[in-house]
Amino acid sequence: MIIVLSYGARMTCAARPIVGVVAFAVAMVASACSPTLPAAPPAGVVSAVGAENEYANVLSQIGGRYVQVTSVMSNPNTDPHTFEASPQIAAEVADARLVIQNGLGYDSFMNRIEAAAPDSRRRVIDVQALLGLPDSTPNPHLWYKPSTMPAVANAAASDLADLDPAHAAFFRANARRFIASLAAWRQAIAKLKAQFPNAPVATSEPVGDYMLEAAGTLNRTPWALQADIMNGIDPSPQDVSLEESLFAHHQVRVFLYNQQVTDGLTESFLHQAQQNGIPVVGVYETMPTPGYTYQSWMLAEVQALRRALQGRQSTLKL
Repeated sequence: MIIVLSYGARMTCAARPIVGVVAFAVAMVASACSPTLPAAPPAGVVSAVGAENEYANVLSQIGGRYVQVTSVMSNPNTDPHTFEASPQIAAEVADARLVIQNGLGYDSFMNRIEAAAPDSRRRVIDVQALLGLPDSTPNPHLWYKPSTMPAVANAAASDLADLDPAHAAFFRANARRFIASLAAWRQAIAKLKAQFPNAPVATSEPVGDYMLEAAGTLNRTPWALQADIMNGIDPSPQDVSLEESLFAHHQVRVFLYNQQVTDGLTESFLHQAQQNGIPVVGVYETMPTPGYTYQSWMLAEVQALRRALQGRQSTLKL
């Protein structure tokens, strides 16, 4: 059976290296002259920004009514690797008291905005730095790693407590509650790992690789091919041939692809997987909205993988 997991319309767009913020946006911030200034938060409310909507969602859960959160990348049908920030977004980042960004070059436009509008009062949580990861870390999709968001939640609660000491207990309680709510995801991963030990899978990009690793699967797609597709580089003929042989010889049980960003090669892999009866699971690079929290999104991804490994046909829609 073929499983196609869909959260919404897919945008066909070849992945390319991450681009910086457009020069116009930086210039507008530097001159404090944005054409559409963001609305100021109510008195006593902290202005915060999540570079990716999954981080913004966690910020919202921790901050509650005492934090006004803006998400920079929030459209699941666009390519994060080619994102360009608008002047309005640049102004929102410039005015924020707390920012969470991924790091590892994934959202380097944030650094440009922050440098164009320096503010000693602004707190920035760089997840790469928070986790102590070197710049050489090959996979930037840190939110799929089960250990990432608990660290982010605690860091956010700590910074918010410093920015708004009157509600410090509220923020820290929300962080504890959020971390506890991740138990269902962790349990689903453990169950999949026990039920399908060392299950062989193939991928188009390393979007969900951290989750696949936690679930004990064996990703048989060459890393070089995953990285090349992620960075918009033509993979070597040898790697393409190896990927195709995985489908032709039924050496994998599931093919996971980044349905947020596809190109002709990915479409070819999809066709070959389906032709050979290999279940397909479409994953997203940033959180599909509306209808999901970070927790429910991650849980849905694991459940979709489990259904595919069981050979069950299912479609997840918004």
